[in-house]
Parts: sequence; structure tokens; C-alpha cells
Amino acid sequence: MAAVCILDEFEVHKNEEFLKIADELKPELHETVVRPQNMNELAAKQFKRDDQIVLDFGNHQVGYVTLDLSSEGSHQDAPAYIYLRFAERIEELAADPAEYDGWISKSWIQEEHIHVDVLPAKLSLPRRYAFRYLEIKVIDVSMKFSVVINDVYVRAVSAVCQDDISPLKVEDPLLQKVDRVAIRTLQNCMQDVFEDGPKRDRRLWLGDFRLQARANYKTFKNFDLVKRCLYLFGGMTFNEGKISACLFTEPQPEPDDTYLFDFALLYGSALLDYYEETKDEDTLKDLYPVAIRQIEIGLDYLTEDNVIPDRSNEFWCFVDWGEGLNKQAASLAILIYAIRYGIRLAKYMGDTEHIEQLSQKEEELKKSAVDHFWDEKRQLFVSGSERQISWATQVWMILARVFPKEKNRELILRTINVNPRIQMVTPYMYHHYIDALIRSDEKERALNEIRRYWGEMVHDGADTFWEVYNPYNKYESPYGSVMMNSFCHAWSCTPTYFLRKFYEDA
Repeated sequence: MAAVCILDEFEVHKNEEFLKIADELKPELHETVVRPQNMNELAAKQFKRDDQIVLDFGNHQVGYVTLDLSSEGSHQDAPAYIYLRFAERIEELAADPAEYDGWISKSWIQEEHIHVDVLPAKLSLPRRYAFRYLEIKVIDVSMKFSVVINDVYVRAVSAVCQDDISPLKVEDPLLQKVDRVAIRTLQNCMQDVFEDGPKRDRRLWLGDFRLQARANYKTFKNFDLVKRCLYLFGGMTFNEGKISACLFTEPQPEPDDTYLFDFALLYGSALLDYYEETKDEDTLKDLYPVAIRQIEIGLDYLTEDNVIPDRSNEFWCFVDWGEGLNKQAASLAILIYAIRYGIRLAKYMGDTEHIEQLSQKEEELKKSAVDHFWDEKRQLFVSGSERQISWATQVWMILARVFPKEKNRELILRTINVNPRIQMVTPYMYHHYIDALIRSDEKERALNEIRRYWGEMVHDGADTFWEVYNPYNKYESPYGSVMMNSFCHAWSCTPTYFLRKFYEDA
């Protein structure tokens, strides 16, 4: 049933049965019409050359915009030349798109230059936008007429509806707000698939998806969308059975030519989470071989000394954005973490051969992690030839359970006290930090960290949570400009997962 095609330098294997299952699970999107809060400003305004207005839609929206335009004055004797700019945060409108010179395409900047030859006109824009603010500027009209904006609205779309979610049962108003913003973030990223960000990329990234699915289990409980994404990843593997780091869904599903060591390994974790939520044995049986294959591929990277080679100068293992982060030790820890999930999957499958093999390998790699990366004097894990100490390395070693729980607790508290220079940058890494605190029996500290990190984003005006947030450098961007940062991003939605586990599963 597998079809083979060639894309550039890698060979893609498509399992048509899996892709058919995924296609049948494609959701029908909910639509909600939303108008800006300051519509009244439009009623009395006629737009001449250089006139402009910024409309506020009250909350982050993802959808399709329509403008109802007409004219006042003499007969229209020239096109109306209109500029539209969409922004997730008001600060974006202060940046000049012409000055952007980063390494990803400026075509992601949400702006349009439109000529309207005949008025009145209903202008339905074909692109989907992610925004809260819409700047409308009339670049030019003739002296004989003005442009009138009679109506503006967005058909907001999502696979789910936030109205279906009950408020978080907690008295802390900041945590209530964090929960609502997290859910809004998740909702706006749930489209045909779990998108990483509806403004930029708009594709299915495996690392983001795993965290979105966890948040979804505590909120929307849309199991079909999770299943769809699992089958899409499982249905399109390449070279030796590797899973791509991300998938495109249009015009038809295709894997990107990017392999990320850690993302591929975490597929088994996503599959196990889904099975334990749904007890869907057919999906487990179908996709178990794909998950185990990712672990086998990961083991192939080991040297004779049972470590992962240091390839931190390459984009082959994500872990976190952050300048100078060495990922060697964290890579080994993530492999150990994935093996633990592989063992649990194998137990559900009754696969005694893999249970024995992986259990033995887990112990070998835990020993290797201590032998090669534990610094006895500093009582912290190091990474790379320069023996770098970072937050990410400590966190992933804790999640890999290289040490028993009490020693892990000592390690996370020591890390907090030392505060390594190589900080965490993304909500993705902060998620794993919160997870490590919880697994070290530091629940109250975890709650305080949610207040401090995601709560600070709320204080900074977030109505959806952001792709990158470094409290020590709030203008940090991996792309050369914060104008390219995603301010509604999938991997930042997980406070609702933790909070609802704390307060509703207890």
C-alpha cells in the first residue's frame, strides 16, 4: 500500500491507507463573524489621500476579512488605492516592513496593496489572516471623491469553539486569565490540523503538536484532530522511515525536508498520550511500528561510547531557540525520555522483545549520561566540549529520570539557584521546565513559574501566547525582527494543560 515519490534529495514513502484515514478526519471549521470594537469611528469618516484608521477586533482572530466600500462626492474618476496591514500586536504597526532584512521571507508580513476600480464594492480578501488590529490607509484617490467604509468584518475560523469550555475552577484571577489566554491560543491554532502558528508557517510541526494535543485533552477533547495528525505523520515517512519535523497540508499533504532528532523521537510520546486518553487500539496497532522506528533511528546516532555526537552547529535537534545553546547532552536525554515512552507503548502491545531491548538500553544510556555529562564538582550536567551549563540540559536530564526523584529535585533547585547563563527562550522549553518541576514534587513552584512567565505575558498585553518570550529580552527574535515573531503560537498554550491537571484532576 506504500507509494514512493522523490522530493529533491529525499525519498518519501506514502502509506495511502493512513492518509485516507487522515483525510476522512479532516474537520469542518466553525465560523464566527466578528466586527471591530471601534466600528462607530467609521460611520462619520470619509477617507481622502493619506487618511487612515486602526481597527481593534477586541481579541486575536484567525479568518477571512471582508470590507464593504463605497464613495462620496463626484463620480469615481480614478481607482481607490488602499493599504491594509494586519497585526497580532499593536506594536507591530510601528515597524516598517520595508526595513525588514531577516532570514525568513518577508512575504509572511501581513500587508496588502489593493486598487479598487469601481465603487461601491464588497472586497472579500482571499487570504486568511491572524490578527487583532487592522490598519486601513487610503494611499490615494482623486480630488473628486472620498472612500467610505460601510462595514468591516472577519469570518473567524477554527476546528473548535471556546464557548464549550468551562472556566478554570481557581480563585486566582491571574491564573484564570492565563488559562483563558492559553485556550484562545490553542483554539486559533486548531484548524485543518494543529497548526504551529496561524500567522506564519501555518503547518503541522511535530513538537508543537504533541503539546497542543495534551492541552486539547484537558479542554476541547477533539480526539479526531489528534488522530488525523498522528496518521498524517505516520503516513508520510522518508529515508529509513524517518518522520519529518513538519508537514504541509496544501495543496495536498507533503512532508517538509527537515528532520529534527528530538521532534521525531517525541512521536511515540504523542501516540502514547492519545492511546491513554482514547484506548483506540486500532490506531495504536497501526502507528506503533512508526513510533518504535523513530527510537531505532535515534539509537543509530549513538557513538561507541553511547553518546550523541555534538552537532549543535547544525539545525538537526531543536531543544530551544537561544544563541549558543549546546544540545549534545539534551539530545541524549531526549533519547532516553523517548525510550521510556517506547517501553510503555511496547507493554500495551505485548511486545516483550522491545520491552527487554529498550529497558536494557535505557539503563545503559542513563549511565552514559552520568559518565560523560555529570560534573561532580558543580553538581550539574554539562554539554559539549566546552562543558556548557544550560537550563535546557538540566531540565531534559530530569525528564529522562537519569537520577531518582529526590536527586532530581535537588538538581532543579540547584539550577534555579545557579541560574545558568544559557537561559530558556521559548514557551516550548518553559513547558518542559514546568513538567520537570512537577516531576520533582515542586507543584507550588511550578504554579509560581506559570504566574511569572505566562502571567508576565498577560501583563504585557497578550490575548494569545507568543512563540518567543524571554523575560530578560522581550524583543528577542530568532528571525532578525520581532515583526516576524508569531504572537499566537501552538507551543505556548500548555498552561491550561497544567492548570487543569492541578485543579480539576486532583
